[in-house]
Amino acid sequence: MATLSLKPAQRFAPADWFASNDFISTNAERQRDSSHQIRQEARELVNVTANQTKWDQHDNNTRLDDRIDDITKWKETLERCLDETDAEINALNRAKLETEQALEEKALPVDVAIECLTLRESRQSIDIVRDGVEAELHKEVEVINKIKEHLQKRISEAFEQLCLLREARQQLANDQKDKFEAQSIDQSCYQLNNSSGGISYKPNPTRVLKESTTPESWHQFSQYNKDRAEAEMRASVALREAIDATLAQTRNELEAQRSATEFSYRKRLHELERAEGELVWQQKNTKEEIAEVEADIRNLEQAIRDKAAPLKVAHTRLETRTYRPNVELCRDKPQYGLTDEVHQIEGSIANLKEKLAQAHHARDGLYKNLYRIEQDLACKRNSLKLDNQCVDVRRKLVVPAEKYVAERPRDSFTRTQGRESTPLNPIKTSQLDLA
Repeated sequence: MATLSLKPAQRFAPADWFASNDFISTNAERQRDSSHQIRQEARELVNVTANQTKWDQHDNNTRLDDRIDDITKWKETLERCLDETDAEINALNRAKLETEQALEEKALPVDVAIECLTLRESRQSIDIVRDGVEAELHKEVEVINKIKEHLQKRISEAFEQLCLLREARQQLANDQKDKFEAQSIDQSCYQLNNSSGGISYKPNPTRVLKESTTPESWHQFSQYNKDRAEAEMRASVALREAIDATLAQTRNELEAQRSATEFSYRKRLHELERAEGELVWQQKNTKEEIAEVEADIRNLEQAIRDKAAPLKVAHTRLETRTYRPNVELCRDKPQYGLTDEVHQIEGSIANLKEKLAQAHHARDGLYKNLYRIEQDLACKRNSLKLDNQCVDVRRKLVVPAEKYVAERPRDSFTRTQGRESTPLNPIKTSQLDLA
């Protein structure tokens, strides 16, 4: 007889079976509800994150665009400031070169003044006088030296200001270069999109670099560079105005001193010409007086010689009458007359000799005075020649060098034009008066 075999498994009650089915169904429903909720939330999250990503990308594109605009504005501002700085550097450099040229040009007036002083050292005797011309020449050298000091000071100030301008320009150029690079980088970032090539994950892209700056410090840095460049440009403009004023003032001072020196020369030449004319007149009159004195000396000598014969006659008569015999040797009227005649002739001869000695003495005095006149006249003519040479040398101050050399040859030793020791002609005098 067959028997029922039972599996060795746990047996559940129907209630457990139904409970298990209900549990599975309920759990399935719950899982489906949870899954549905998750799916809904996931879809919502996908939409939200997609929108958020798009808006974030849009906002960052806007921020990049605004940043590019800010960089562009600052770059243009820096470029304008850089151009203005370059223009100011060129203007200040031209002013500096003009000042250096003015300083170099002062070598000629100094050389002319020293050459005139050297020429006037060749004056002789009493003409070696510390006159107004010498005082004005020394003053001219002093004025030129002071002018050179002022010009050298302006050149040094211009050099220092150029260094400051170039330093400010270098900062502007570096900042402008950085702005250009930053603009290029931000423009490339702005042009990137989801389909652009070359996009990839980067290691730690959100890191903050140590050299990073804040927008405020970024703005302050460029503003400082701009403000500094503008301040240096204002200082440069003020310096250029000071340089122009110094150049004008030094030109006026030098021209005023040149005019004063020229006036002193004209006055001194007039005095020398008058002194020369006076000495020539004295020389002429002295020579005429010497000629008359010598004629009188010859007349006196002839008069003395003419007294010899009458004196001999009187002596002979007196001596002959001493031979009268005896009582005839009488001191009669002829005897007294002859004696008086001898005394008279001898007195006349003595007076004539005394007057002759006086005439010789007067002639010697006239010759000595004539010698002094001629010596002084030679000194005056030498001084007149030297001062005329100085006036000729000073023409280099108002006549271009090439024209001055071409007009008349100059002596290789004195470096002055050869000229005669004659007074100034009316044309030159009028030219000096106009100067």
